[in-house]
Amino acid sequence: MTVHHLLEKKSIGNKFVAQLRDMSVQKDRLRFRRNVERIGEILGYELSKSLRYAEQNITTPLGKIKMNLPEEEIVICSILRAGLPLHTGLLNYFDDAENSFISAYRHHPNDDENFEILVEYLASPSLEGKILILADPMLATGSSFVNVLQALETMGNPKEIHLVSVIGAKEGIEYVSREFPDNSHLWIATIDEKLDEKGYIVPGLGDAGDLCFGPKLQH
Repeated sequence: MTVHHLLEKKSIGNKFVAQLRDMSVQKDRLRFRRNVERIGEILGYELSKSLRYAEQNITTPLGKIKMNLPEEEIVICSILRAGLPLHTGLLNYFDDAENSFISAYRHHPNDDENFEILVEYLASPSLEGKILILADPMLATGSSFVNVLQALETMGNPKEIHLVSVIGAKEGIEYVSREFPDNSHLWIATIDEKLDEKGYIVPGLGDAGDLCFGPKLQH
């Protein structure tokens, strides 16, 4: 897997990530969602440079011109629910992409720190021969991405797989790098050093789903 780390170089993306992390700013859910969306746009732009293009003739009011336009079939799959703003950012740029949605969440069967990732909902077009973009803002242990990939196997064999995330931990990135095909790509804004004992990214930013949409109901 090839890892593309956005904030290895300074850019306006630093500001958006800083606001996502900042407790005094992240209380504003609208701004939080918009910053995730904007990071999705930036990562989508960088991802677009790796796609295949073909020359096409374009007619303007004053003549004709040849331009290179993307020719790949793209499916954007977001992991519910935190992936939705990231999905929107990607869709803003890949506006003719097909869309897929899947649920993946941490289930604590013994009400302790141990958890498993459950996938319970999937709506997706065929992935056969297409570019698959998997969107999830947090790459902690990497288990969500891996379980989602397994769940999508019935939808066909994609031509390429691109993971898009905002913040990841080195441990999780190493795990998905082992589990995903060698020609896969990870497009990520920033990488943190470690996970805590509960499997959360440190320093991270907290629970992206809760910060986007409010706390989940407790069972």
